[in-house]
Amino acid sequence: MKKSSGYVSIVGAGPGDPELLTLKALRCIEKADIILYDRLVNEEILRYARPEARRIYCGKAPGVHAMTQQKIQQKLIDYASAGSYVVRLKGGDPFVFGRGGEEALALAKRGIAYEVIPGITSAIGAGSSALIPLTHRGLATSFACITASRKEVDLGQQRIGQLAKQVDTLVIYMGVSHISAIRSELIICGKKTDTPVAIIERGNTSQERVMVTTLEQLEELAKVERIENPALIVIGEVVKVREELLQLRQELPARMEQIG
Repeated sequence: MKKSSGYVSIVGAGPGDPELLTLKALRCIEKADIILYDRLVNEEILRYARPEARRIYCGKAPGVHAMTQQKIQQKLIDYASAGSYVVRLKGGDPFVFGRGGEEALALAKRGIAYEVIPGITSAIGAGSSALIPLTHRGLATSFACITASRKEVDLGQQRIGQLAKQVDTLVIYMGVSHISAIRSELIICGKKTDTPVAIIERGNTSQERVMVTTLEQLEELAKVERIENPALIVIGEVVKVREELLQLRQELPARMEQIG
């Protein structure tokens, strides 16, 4: 198999805040000839690219895809085969619900050199921004991340309720349109209705909203607040830590302002 003279970096852009970009990711962006970027990539990050670098949007909103996954992979192959240095820029981490593995396989099968640059995934970034630790001594020693939007598998088949029994904290990606089903599945599987739940909308951005409720009131909150994607749902006792930290923060206003 003939190897291409081009190269592809599959890069995680992090959860939204440009300052959470890694140094290695930044260097890739600065050198790129072509950047294929997703919907959740903060466009401020694209300013680090060379003026002559070509920027191609290939984002996917629910039900509206600028480009199919197959076409994205073909473009990566075509541009790299032509000798270009290509950056495939993804929100969060490429290997956490980012389909980076599919793209790496497509490149490898065609003999095209590539690398994968990790990024801060949304569960970690948004959780920290919202002051919700995913693990906390005495409350949670385990967590799991799951997507409510999985290729050819419906929510019930994912056994989301069963998973919630096995871990202390459950983080659900892309769950806004499935909130009713998520709530029902968890309660049916024995999750207590007073279990704390947080919804983090547009985490790590200036438009971030954090709303805390219980599993029982989750669906009602989503309707009242008109929750929209992108949003994460965090379920578990660790959500209570947020309120404690917010109360303590009020006692340190001057110092916290200096940090901010």
